[in-house]
Parts: sequence; C-alpha cells; structure tokens
Amino acid sequence: MNIGKLELRDREESFINLNPLQTGGRTTADARKIIISYIDGYSICDWCKGALHITTEPDIAGFLGEVSDFLGMDYVLPTNGCREAKYGVMHSISTGGSILCDGNMHYSSEVAAERAGLKIYKVPNSGEPEFKINPEGYAEGFELIKKETGKYPELALLTHVDGEYGNLVDAKEVGKVCNDYSVPFLLNTAYSSGRMEIDGKKIGADFIACSGHKSWAAGGGNIGILAVKEGWQDKVFKPGTNWKSKPLEILGCSTRGASLMALMASFPHVKERVKNWDEEVKKARYLVNELEKIDIKQLGEKPKNHDLIKLDTPVYDNIAKTHKKKGYFLYYELKDRGIIGMKPGRTRKFKISTYGLSWEQVGYVAESFLEIGGG
Repeated sequence: MNIGKLELRDREESFINLNPLQTGGRTTADARKIIISYIDGYSICDWCKGALHITTEPDIAGFLGEVSDFLGMDYVLPTNGCREAKYGVMHSISTGGSILCDGNMHYSSEVAAERAGLKIYKVPNSGEPEFKINPEGYAEGFELIKKETGKYPELALLTHVDGEYGNLVDAKEVGKVCNDYSVPFLLNTAYSSGRMEIDGKKIGADFIACSGHKSWAAGGGNIGILAVKEGWQDKVFKPGTNWKSKPLEILGCSTRGASLMALMASFPHVKERVKNWDEEVKKARYLVNELEKIDIKQLGEKPKNHDLIKLDTPVYDNIAKTHKKKGYFLYYELKDRGIIGMKPGRTRKFKISTYGLSWEQVGYVAESFLEIGGG
C-alpha cells in the first residue's frame, strides 16, 4: 500500500527482521498508539513550564527521575540521539584537550570528539578473529597520552557493546582504571542499556549515553538519553546565561514530540525485558553454533555475550560466484523465506541480530541459512 509516492513499511509485521540497527528499537503497541497521538509538531508543549525536562504534563520530569534510577545514575536529560549525548559531554568537559576511546568505537563518537576539538587517541582491539578491547589498554593509553602531552586526557570513552562485532567489554574494569587515573569516564551504551541491566555507579561511569531508537523500543524519530553522576550536573547541564532553565549542551530543549513520548510509553516494557537478557544471549549463541556447522565463522568474542552477530560466510560468497543473481542471491533467498534485515549484495561478511525473536523464529532462521548454504 502506498501513500502518494511513499510505500507503507510492514517489515516488522510481515517479516523476521534481523537488522541489528532495528531489533532493539521495535516499538511496543502502546508506543505506536502514543506516537500517533503526539505526532504533531511541539505536541508535548501544551503545558510547557519553560523547559522540556521540567514538564509535568505529560510527566517528563518524573519519567527522567525513573530513568536515572534505572541506570544507576543521578541526573538525566533527553537528547536527540546517543551521539548528541556523547557530544554534549565532550564539549562541556573540554575543547582543545584529548580523549582516549576504544578502537571499536562508532563513527559518531569520533566525529563528536572531533567537533568538540578533542585530540583522539585509541585503545587498539586485539585484531582478527575476536577484535576484543582489553580494559588494561586504557591504563597504557593514559600513560602514552601523558608522555606526549604532559597530562592525562580530559575524558575516556568506552563503547560498551560495539556495533561491528557485538563485543561486550567489561565496563567495570575500565571504570576502575579511569578512577585510578582520575579521568572522567563516558560509557556509550547504544547497544546495551535498554537490552540489559546497567548500573552506572557500580560500573564507575561518570556519564552514560543511550540510544532510545536503537535499544529502548522507541520510535517516532530519534531519541537519546544522557545520564550523569552527582557532581557533574552543573558542568554538563549548565544553563544558558540569559535562559536559566535551558541546558546549553542540548540547546535548551531537545526532542520535542512523539519520540520522547514513545520512549516514555515503552519504558515499562523495557524495565521488564532487561531481566530476560540471559535468554537473549542464549539465542545468539545457539544460532552461531548452528551456522558454524557449514562454512561460516562468527567474528568477535567467543562465546557471544550479545545479540549482534558478525559473520564471515565464504559458503555464500562461493555460491554467488556462479549464481545468476550474483551477490544479491542471498538477500532474495532469505526474503522469499520471510527473513529480512540483510544488506542486498552482501555474501561474504555481514551482521545480524537475534534480539527479540522467539526460539521458534531463531530455529527457523538457522534452518533457512543452512538450507541456502547447502547444509
């Protein structure tokens, strides 16, 4: 069905979607209802009190307090996305200093740091096949930066779960290193908070950046969360000189409509689903074990500790060499079986996610991949 030139999207209703960008952001029924209700511009400003984060009708202020408790932090602001949350921290902490990041960081972390004027240093990963980040690499990185610049970096960033291999790093160990060196610690939880339980204080994080549309079942646009520990709120949430209720780093009010309401509507569901994280990991491990029965190899840490799976698949690449559809054959073979989320043309290396699938669906996905590969 089309509306003018636009085709209505039915991927979640009609297919099993394996796209890692989308599995954790599938909206709940309540979120979809609220999105429609608040779809008009500035719809949440009907009872504006001067700033988004202090609004009580709807109770955004109360919601942000709940999110703060949920993350084990002290203060929370909504942002237009996870990258905006990261940039807000970087820009408020320092301009012209340095930052130490993990080598698996998302590109948005790097461009945010560049935009904030920070010199970027990286903790390298272990290389193929696991590409792991060693928390002790942060201590080595801090020493290297001090040797080069005469001081430790103004900030350290860790990608809790990277978007390339789905590796889960021991954030608590990184937090200990940062604490030992008195370097503020920013944890990027775009692929973790909202899927698994996160306690920022136990981890030792000073700041947490979250992605609502990637891992908190929130649609309706882009939505992020910035949580900070006591002692940082005056710096990171500093108000404008002439606008005392408007935090500078989010330009006063950030996401002003349906996306924030979707996040609020999905939150009760998110609080419950994080309790089932162990089951989600089991599904990912099961799928990997099944697929590796043929010429497929999982890249990244083993065993899997996250639903995002990077695969090296020579079996499909070899088929593509003689198939009339070339590299597109796999996409269409899967689509014919009701499975989507793959990038068309990819047959050698690609990413999938099992998050939110039933065991029956995971089994069907495994059978389909094996059947296509001749297993």
